[in-house]
Amino acid sequence: MATTSAVLGKKPREIYEPTPITDHGNATIISVVNQKGGVGKTTTTINLGAALAEVGRRVLLVDFDPQHSLSVGLGVSTRNLEGSIYNLMLDESTKIEDFLLKTTVPGMDMIPSHEDLAAAEGALVSVIAREKVLKRVLDSVTDYYDVILIDCQPSLGLLTINALTASDTVLVPLECEYFALRGVALLADIIGKVQKNTNPDLEILGILPTMYDKKTVHSREVLERIVEAFPDKVMDTIISRTVRFPETTVAGEPITTYASSSSGAAAYRRLAREIIQMGVALGKSQENLKNVAGGK
Repeated sequence: MATTSAVLGKKPREIYEPTPITDHGNATIISVVNQKGGVGKTTTTINLGAALAEVGRRVLLVDFDPQHSLSVGLGVSTRNLEGSIYNLMLDESTKIEDFLLKTTVPGMDMIPSHEDLAAAEGALVSVIAREKVLKRVLDSVTDYYDVILIDCQPSLGLLTINALTASDTVLVPLECEYFALRGVALLADIIGKVQKNTNPDLEILGILPTMYDKKTVHSREVLERIVEAFPDKVMDTIISRTVRFPETTVAGEPITTYASSSSGAAAYRRLAREIIQMGVALGKSQENLKNVAGGK
């Protein structure tokens, strides 16, 4: 399995087994964002969520893309939906519990999306505090889940602003290809504006190298440039190219169950552990222990 440290000729970061959770809740909300399409946002949301659930975390996935790729990738027929995140955003009388769906992964739930979400940006224009609507929706379940992952659309419009305003942190999947580097500065600018105006506590969790091909010099050179540009923000875990990922979409399940022993499954399991080691998805009891250890 490729790691950033190994590609750069350094000793791979040691990743430990996560501490079991005894008291769930106090969810960390993570937006998976990149305005460029096809970089692995949905793949990362599904498989990172499944890997976190495997180690005992309660996970909620939010499909926040009108293309509803996450819903399709988990085998949900969007034609037969009785409601989606769109209804929760625009009708305050709705309850999030009525729209939660169980996935095939124990401990991982989801809120589906639909094409009608594309109309949400126009509908939100006249709403007071329109940037905080998704935050209102999710506030009612943060005490139940350990982590909430939001799969954002490839755009930096009002929906993405809503996701960033609701989030604690941002994970940026970045394809190991030169053109993918061009939009990162714009994304960083948007995150800065959100920090200034609607969510001062928002942080960048990390940049996740995706679609890495160890056989090409190009992939390695791009990874080196990513680390050079963001020396303290690049995840050590790398997601390499594999035909298994498109297969999982057809199967409607995560790679951790579809091809459990594959390198792709191993990479997302390592990513889950790396993120937990960074202090994310600790649950209530572990968060308290961390605070005590830190003298808080």
